[in-house]
Amino acid sequence: MASAAESLKSALLSPLLPFWLVVALLPFGRSSELGTFLCLLGVILLFVREPRALQGHPGARLLLWLLAAYIGAALLSAVDSVAPGKSWETVAALLRYLPLGLYACFAIRRHAKLEALYVAVACVLAWWTLDAWVQALTGWSLGGHAQAERISGIFGARNLKLGPTLAVLSPFALWAARRRWGLPGLVAAFLLVLGPVLLAGSRAAWLCYGLVALAFAWREASSWRRFGLYCALGAVALALAGGLAWRTSSRFDARMERTLDALRGTHRGLDEALTGRLDIWHDSLKMIAAHPINGVGVRAFRYAYPQFAPANDHFVVAESCGVGEGACHAHQIVLEILTETGGIGLVLWLAAAVLAWRAWRQVGAVARGRAFPVTLALGVMLFPLNTHLAFYSAWWGLLFAWLLGLWCSSLFVSASLPAEQSPASQPDSSKKPLLREASDGA
Repeated sequence: MASAAESLKSALLSPLLPFWLVVALLPFGRSSELGTFLCLLGVILLFVREPRALQGHPGARLLLWLLAAYIGAALLSAVDSVAPGKSWETVAALLRYLPLGLYACFAIRRHAKLEALYVAVACVLAWWTLDAWVQALTGWSLGGHAQAERISGIFGARNLKLGPTLAVLSPFALWAARRRWGLPGLVAAFLLVLGPVLLAGSRAAWLCYGLVALAFAWREASSWRRFGLYCALGAVALALAGGLAWRTSSRFDARMERTLDALRGTHRGLDEALTGRLDIWHDSLKMIAAHPINGVGVRAFRYAYPQFAPANDHFVVAESCGVGEGACHAHQIVLEILTETGGIGLVLWLAAAVLAWRAWRQVGAVARGRAFPVTLALGVMLFPLNTHLAFYSAWWGLLFAWLLGLWCSSLFVSASLPAEQSPASQPDSSKKPLLREASDGA
């Protein structure tokens, strides 16, 4: 605990604070943009003092190429968007991810700082997990009262993102527990996070967390036999936890009953189990066929949806939708890219994936091990055989860009960084820029 407290203190009292704030404030809506704004100020100060800072950081250059594909797909889709105002507004908002990611690359230049940030994020997840357990047991949390079907924790009943966010960021908590307490700590942390992930009721989060468990089991195993043993033990633990939740939690029971609707063997049962996503995906295919080149426009899905959906479509007639609107997004990453940015967008995303894969392979085993938590978080977030939140939305897109910046930084940090190599160092010690490298003990 002392080590975790020291790492958290290091993060809060160092240039890591603005970047850490983005995650710490995620449950509070747009408040997380405070961290983004502070990162922007830090990057401005950096380039005023070091105009050629990019030349000495391969991680920053990699980030720019990856974001060029992500933002470029949105930019090209906005040219003839179904909702041009919304699309151009989204493209402009995406530009804030550039300083956010660059800040991570230049503020996290050493291994010690990277690990301090990992632990600081794990402390945030520990707080969310504790709050979620309190809500599961009492019905109340810092975010208010839970819904009838699922817990929402500190995020609140109107913002049902606890499950997906906790599952995606769980590698940081599991890594920190493994580092501090060894294998018993890893197992305990897995079980503690498992409860809120199950009770949050997001089946996409269940799959994400399952993938995280498999990745950690593979990392711990030294042979296929041991990996099989870990998987069997994990399956038993999952079955016991799921059975206990099913018998004791009405919320989990309601979600499971809806999930089991898929076993009826009918289109209606499967659609109910997927909460209407079959209709969304079917209409998405029509949208792709009508706009194959650059899509209907980034974040214009809801405005184009009524043109391709039946008149009595649930999402068109629902009171929660505005006039002329339908489902908000495709709920699946490949369909989102194809419907909103078209074939051009998919090509750009695939090119970025190939570039990222090559960079990951070339940095070596030590760097890959160092980047393991954030690599796994990005991997389960982007896993295509799942349902997803919108990657071009203001909230999920921000978390995606945050992880991307941290990943590019983690691949190229060093064990030590001489002061003369620091992009923020300068002879005048009276100046204290936001990105000044802290001492090795920070």
